[in-house]
Order: sequence, then structure tokens, then C-alpha cells
Amino acid sequence: MDINDKDDIENKNLTEGEANLQQEETLKDAENDRNDAFRVVPLKGMFENWFLDYASYVILERAVPAIEDGLKPVQRRILHSMDELEDGRFNKVANIVGNTMKYHPHGDASIGDALVQMAQKDLLIETQGNFGNILTGDDAAAPRYIEARLSRFAKDVVFNPKTTDWTASYDGRNREPISLPVKFPLLLAQGAEGIAVGLASKFLPHNFIELIDASIAYLRDEPFVLYPDFPTGGLMDVTNYNDGIRGGRVRIRAKISQQDKRTLVITEIPFGTTTGSVIESIIKENDKGKIKIKKIDDNTAEQCEIIIFLNAGVSPDQTIDALYAFTQCEVSISPNACVIVNEHPVFMGVSEILRATADRTMELLSWELRLLIDELESNWHWISLEKLFFEKGIYKELEKKDYDTWEDQVTGIERRFDPYRDLLKREISRDDVLKLCDKPVRKISVFDIKKADEQLADIETKIEEAKYNLDNIVDYTIRFYETIKAKYGKGRERKTEIRNFDNISAVAVAANNEKLYVKKEEGFVCTGDGLKREKDKEAYEFVCDCSDLDDIIVFHDNGTYMVTKLQSKLFVGQHVIHIDVFRKNDDRTTYNAVYRDGKVGGISYVKRFAVTSITRDKEYDLTQGKPESKVLYFTANPNGEAEIIKVQLKPKLKMKKSVFDYDFAQLAVKGRSSRGNLLSKQPIKLITKHDDGVSTLEARDIWYDETVRRLNAEGRGTYLGAFEGEDRILQIFANGDFKITSFDLSTHFDDDMVEIKKYDSDEVFSVVYIEGETQKYYLKRFAIDMDTKLNVRMSFVGENEASQYLGHNTDELPRLLLSYKVSDAGKSFPDDEINVAEFIAVKSYKAKGKRLSNKEIESYQFLEPFKPEVTEEDQEENADEETSDMLSDVIDTHDDPMEVVDAETGDDAETENTDVSKNKKGGNDVFQMDLFDDEK
Repeated sequence: MDINDKDDIENKNLTEGEANLQQEETLKDAENDRNDAFRVVPLKGMFENWFLDYASYVILERAVPAIEDGLKPVQRRILHSMDELEDGRFNKVANIVGNTMKYHPHGDASIGDALVQMAQKDLLIETQGNFGNILTGDDAAAPRYIEARLSRFAKDVVFNPKTTDWTASYDGRNREPISLPVKFPLLLAQGAEGIAVGLASKFLPHNFIELIDASIAYLRDEPFVLYPDFPTGGLMDVTNYNDGIRGGRVRIRAKISQQDKRTLVITEIPFGTTTGSVIESIIKENDKGKIKIKKIDDNTAEQCEIIIFLNAGVSPDQTIDALYAFTQCEVSISPNACVIVNEHPVFMGVSEILRATADRTMELLSWELRLLIDELESNWHWISLEKLFFEKGIYKELEKKDYDTWEDQVTGIERRFDPYRDLLKREISRDDVLKLCDKPVRKISVFDIKKADEQLADIETKIEEAKYNLDNIVDYTIRFYETIKAKYGKGRERKTEIRNFDNISAVAVAANNEKLYVKKEEGFVCTGDGLKREKDKEAYEFVCDCSDLDDIIVFHDNGTYMVTKLQSKLFVGQHVIHIDVFRKNDDRTTYNAVYRDGKVGGISYVKRFAVTSITRDKEYDLTQGKPESKVLYFTANPNGEAEIIKVQLKPKLKMKKSVFDYDFAQLAVKGRSSRGNLLSKQPIKLITKHDDGVSTLEARDIWYDETVRRLNAEGRGTYLGAFEGEDRILQIFANGDFKITSFDLSTHFDDDMVEIKKYDSDEVFSVVYIEGETQKYYLKRFAIDMDTKLNVRMSFVGENEASQYLGHNTDELPRLLLSYKVSDAGKSFPDDEINVAEFIAVKSYKAKGKRLSNKEIESYQFLEPFKPEVTEEDQEENADEETSDMLSDVIDTHDDPMEVVDAETGDDAETENTDVSKNKKGGNDVFQMDLFDDEK
């Protein structure tokens, strides 16, 4: 037998032995598995080993972006895959998804959705086909129908294989980047949102240009502030943004404008909503009665356009506030800035993230510069070596036959370079010599020494420039950002307008969707729905229209009152004398009351008070709380009216006067708990209203706050004046329109308003504008008529869209200076000064006006106005007025103070002197009681 055959038999026996041993081990493992099936595993151990591993994987590999490049793993893999497929042409999204699956182990659906979302942000990916609509929420077409490729911006700032760290893919067949060398705050520009296990991350998108400006400011050690900017536009309040740290929030509103008094238009919607969700929320609240609209149309295409038609008599301003209060026209978003840093989730603000991104950009640029210097020095070394090789005739060593071997010949060539080694910047390697030897012979005849010198000079210049940039890396990074801004910043201006929002009270803006009814004697209150279930509907008295969000205030004849929430049916206490909707912090509504203090025959007091704030469902008393006290007279006056009442006392022997008048204007408005003034010590038989009287409240001071673009009475912003009654506000717009509105604090103002002031019907406007048809300068003077429609935009530059409003002046006698252009013939003209009042008369705002000059006007300027001439008649009239004022002061100094005397006894009563402004008639329902039967 051959020795080899013996070895085969031994190997075969050994193999059979190993097989038996392996079979025994398999049976033993199966037995152990059966035992493990019945083994008790502690839940704590499962959480420690399995759940935490899963949670860590989701946080690091799926949901939270990395701080290095601002990308989640799926986004990074998509971009890397697109770079692999990049050939300048569009690729089917289906192909991109398929190629990305080499790196991403979570299926094609997640890859396709992530790619569409990145494409919709219009920064890294150029698209072709239907990629959905962020305004309407429409989905993208199927991946086989749409195409994509990397944008030029992505190629410039995202990819560089030389500065990329790599790792093996999940199956080990490919390599993928650990992070991409992104030289831009990509995470803050795109925004991101992810939900992991026990952790969430949410970044709001920021403005492209502002991020670059902030990065430059940081590199220059200058302060900067970052606020979100949304692709859907809208308005935003960033008061509580808190640098994007968790716990902060931003409020975002749709941009709503008033097209006319019955039409509202939504042109921008809040981020995170769609036109469909906004419309659905509006319809839902309309069905609830919170707002009242006639119909709503969605005309959204490339731009958002939702048209809301209002019912007749519905306030557009109140509806806008209601849309913000009840619908998705206003939303709040809470950011939660969490990123992966060194394989751990870290919470940090957007400012800190931007600083880290700018530092990484500077580090990557330094890395690129060092690589560039190495490449340039290698090129310089090779060209210099090649030049010496040909210029010094070293190549002739290849032609010599003196060398025994090739190695000796190469060594000989190396020795020939010895005299020139000091001319080079690094050592000559054997590889360099072998590379020179591979040069074809024909290269010798065409080698251009002069061209080599030029190349060397150019390389040396580039090396110096690169080293300078490396030494001044901060300035180089700033120039890099400025280049990116100049190249890609056009069209990326801020879309979301930053404002401070006022807080809208839902109760104040809710539409009246209920009716309030009361049964005064029994003390029952109900709404319209509750009345339908009542059998004695005729016993209920209609009070007013209201909202189901309203509170109501109820007064009883014993002086008690309370505020309570409106319900379908509610018992509020018997003997109701007044009920109405309660407006919190309403200091204009004044209650005038006369009450009897205690039992019949007691002293009667008169008081005026307001109820501005109160605890709901708590009972208060307008009397002093004595038993059997009773309200004898009561009115509620919405504008502080002070009527005159006729008081009839119970007849009594030796009574001097049993009937007298009392004017509430004598009485100051005090707190609800004040006792009031003595009206009479004698029993009162009857009180009736003698005269409505006028309001005693002063005119209301109004300010305009440019920050929130709203009116207020708290002194914020620009003071407009004191308003009362029929006073109005005038708005002037950039296109030459104007609008007159009331001074209601809920009034909304258009974005193109350039001036706001109190309307004065006697004020004369001198307007300079370019007439649309002739494109010449025109001047017109007019006063705005008091009969002008409210809340409607009118134009004082005509209906021609080419007309251009330039400016106006409201001086009594304005002067206008005109400067002219040099004529085509080279002739110049002196400036002209125009007396505007003599140049053109005051006419209607609809008039065309008068052309200022036949010459070409270069500019105009309103000068200091002329002073009006004072005639002798004016001087005499002014002197008479001064004399009259002096006499009035003397008379006022010697007058006795006002006294209020008890009508029956002649005793002095407790009085309060107040400065009052009688400026408006009015009043409200009157409660008065005949006391004859009670006293009898």
C-alpha cells in the first residue's frame, strides 16, 4: 500500500471521529435549548440587554441627526448613493432607492420618503416630476415616475472623498461615509424631526442667508441671533423660541388679508399645516358657531390662496381674530434640539450648533488646504525632476552600455542627480527615478523647458496662496461663506415675517352662536337650545345674542350680583333686575344704582361703579349687606352715561320738597365695594328717569404698536390721539391707497401701510405722484370727505396700475422745490419753487390734479411752509378770546364749590366732585321700583 493511501485512511478515520463528536455536541445543545425554553429570565435583564440595545440603535442609526454633517443615516446614505450615480443627468428615484439599499437595511419605503422630503426642501436635490406639494399636502408620484440629481450647491459643499472618513456597510460588501464633509450648517437650514425610543429631536428650518451671516459673525467674534424661517411663509412670534432648546416654542400664524368687507384671503399658512387641514379646521369651527362664514374656496396652486366669504354684517377684523383663536390659522411648535455628539445624544441650542458647524467648516477647509499644498508640492517636485532629467542630459545614462545590470543603471541615474538635490524640496526616491525611466524617448524632443518654468512659477504662486490661506484660516473661511452666499443666496430671502403677537381672547372674538333668555322672577337663564325644551317659552324674555364661551353677570333686587358661565339652562337666583354678557376688564361699562340701606324707611344711597374683574360664581353685594336692603333704581351704561333721575319721596307733614332731580354726573365712578353718596334720609316712593344725560368718561387715548401692528390703550407704540364717538383712523398705503376705519382695538392693518393717523375731515393733503398714462409728475390737493366708505381701500393716484405714489404733505401753505434733469441737448434748468396753494385748488381725491412741469423732473422736495398772514380782524378776534378766557378764570376762582343737599331736610349730603367730560348721549335699560305698596 502506498504511503499516501495510508494518510488518506487516517484522515478519513479522523474525520469520522470529529463528526461523531460534533453530533454529540449538537444533541447536547438541543437538550440545553429544551431546558432554556422553561427557564425563567428576569425582566430586568431583558431591559438591560435587549431593550437598551434597541433604543441605542434607533437613536444613533435612525432618528437623530449627527452634529458633524447634520444628517440622519438614511439621508447620508441617499446622498452618497446619488453621488455614486452622478453623471450630470437625472436618475429615476426608483434607481436611487435601489442603489441606496446597498447601504440602508430598512427597506425602500423609508428611503423613498426620506428622499422626497429632502427634495421638497429645495437645497440639496434638483427634481423633475411630481414631488408633491408642501402647501396642499399632496403626495409625490411613484418613484418610477420621478427623477432627481444632486444640486450644484450639494456638489460644492457636501462631497469630498479626500476628507471623508469611511466604514463598511451593514453587510460588509461596500463602504459608506461615517459622515459627509459638509461645509455649511445643513441641519439648521433643512430642519429635522425624529422620534426615537424615549427620545425625540426637532429642529425648525432657518434662513439660508441668515445662517451664513451668523457663521461669519461668529468667526468675527460678533454677536448673532438665529430664528426659524419656514418655506410656507406666514407670521411668527419668536418671543419664547429660547434658542431652539427644549421648553421653548414659536407661534406661527397664517397671513390673512381683507380683500373687501365680505372677503378674506389667506395667502400663507403656518408651517406644519396644509391648505386642507386649515380649511377643515375652519369648517369645523364654523359648524360649532365659533366663526361665521358663508363659504370657503381653495384656489391654491403654486401659491397658497384660500378665499373666505363672510356673511352680511360679520366683522372681518373679528373673524380674523377668531380664525387665529380657534383654527389652524395659528399653531404653536416646540423645538427640541438634540444631536448625536461622539456617539451620544446631546441637547444644545441652535447657536451652539452653528458655532460647532462653523468650527468644523474651518477644520475641513484647513484639511483641504493641507491636501492641496501636498499635491502642489508633489507636482512641483515632479516637474522640477523632469526638467533636470532632460535639461542636464541625465536621460543619456539610459543610452550607456557600461552598466552590467538594470539596477546599476538606475543607481547611476540617481548619482547624476547628486549635484542638483539642493534645488529640490524633498528627497528623490527610487520610484521617482523609475518613473522618469519610463518616459518614452520621443518625450525628449518635445520637452519645453520654458513651459516647465512657467508651470513651476504658477505652482509656487498657488503654494504661497494656499499657505497664506492656511495661516489666515478664519479669513479664508469667511470668504468661503461669502462665496457660497453670492453664488446660491439669490431667491433665498426670508419668507416668514417676525412679529410680536398680541394675545387674542377666545371669548372676545367668538361669534355669537347663542341667544340669551331670562325668566326674571323665577331666576332661570337659558340659551336658544335650552329654550326649545321649555314648556313655558312665553315666560322667557330675550336678552341678547352671545357666544357659548361667554360669562354672564346677573344683578338681583336685593343688591347681590355674580358672574357665572353660560349654560344651556341655569338657575341664577330669583328677582333678577339686570342680566348681560360680562366683559372682563371692561372699564367703560358703568352701573348707576340707588339702593335702600337696610329695612323699609332706611337711608338711601346713590353710587356709580364698574365691575372689571371678579371671581366666577362668587356672590357680591352692591349694598352694605344689611338685611332687607333693596335696589331702588339700576341702569347699565356701556359708555359711562350719567342720566338725570326724578326722585319722589313719601309724603310727610312739614316736608319742604317731596320731589327733586338728581344728576348722576355729579358722582364719580368708584369701585364696586364703595358705599356711595347719601341721596335721602327719607323713605323714597318712586324713582324715574328724567333725562338720558351724556357720557362722563373722557375720550379714549389710542396708540398704534408697530411691533404687533395693532391698536392699544395701554400706551405702547405711537400715540394717535384721543378718540370718542364717531372718530376715525386714516391709513395710507405705499401704492397710494387710503382707508378709513374705526378705532376698534381689534382692527387689523395691511402690511403695505406706510402711515397711520387720526382722521381729520378738514386736513388738506398735497400729493405728488407719477400719472400712469403720461408718466409725468402731477400734483393734487384734496380733503377726504366724511362720507367716505369705512373699511374700503380707495386710491388717490387713480385706477391706472402704472401710477406711482411718491409722497404727500399736510401743511396749510406748503412749498415745493423741483429739480430738473439736463435736456438731451445738454441744457440745464434752474430749480423752481412752487406755492402749492396758489398752484392748485383743493378738489376731490378723485381728481387727476395738475401737471407740475413740462420739463423732465429729476427730484422734488417739500420745503418749510409759508406762514399764514394775520389780518387786523384776526388780531381783534384773538384779543377778544384772551379777554373772555381771563374773565372766565376770575369767575371760576370766586364760585362756591358745588353742594348737594338732602331734598327733604335741607341737610348737607356727602358729595364727590369729579371732572367730567360730557361728550356722548346714551343709556341703557332702567330698573325702577314703586315703593308705595311696600311702605304701606
